[in-house]
Amino acid sequence: MDLFGRDEPADGIALFVDGPNMLRDEFDVDLDDIREATAAKDRLATARLYVDEHATPGLIQAAEARGFEVIVTSGDVDVKLSVDATRFATEGRAETLAIASRDTDFKPVLEVANSYGLSTLAIAPASHGRSDALRNAATESLTLDEGESE
Repeated sequence: MDLFGRDEPADGIALFVDGPNMLRDEFDVDLDDIREATAAKDRLATARLYVDEHATPGLIQAAEARGFEVIVTSGDVDVKLSVDATRFATEGRAETLAIASRDTDFKPVLEVANSYGLSTLAIAPASHGRSDALRNAATESLTLDEGESE
C-alpha cells in the first residue's frame, strides 16, 4: 500500500498547460509539440489545457481533438491551474507532475509535488521564454525549441 492508501502506485504524467503563456505566436509552439514531448517520457495520466474566456472555439476544438481536457476560466488561469495541479499532486494521482508554462507563479506547485514524492517536469516554450525558477524547482526540465531535457 502506498502513501495514499492505494494498492497500486500511480503512474504516468499529469500534464497541465498554461495556454495563455505557451500558445503565443512568438513561440511557435502548438499542442502537439507539448503533448509529444511529454508523452515521450511516459504515458499521459491526464492532459489539461487551461485557457481564459477569450480562447477561440477553434482552439478549444483543436485541443479536445488532441486529447486535452480544456478548462476555461473567467479570469487568470494561474489560480485554477495551480489549485488543480496541487490537488493532483497531494492526491497522488500521477507519478510525475508536468507544468507547461513560463510563469514563475507555478514554482510553489512544483515544490509541493516534489514534497509529496512526485517527479516534476517544467516545460518551457523556448529558451527566451524559460523561467529559471520553474526549471530549478523541477526535477527535470524541457525546452521545446531546443528539444532537450535536463
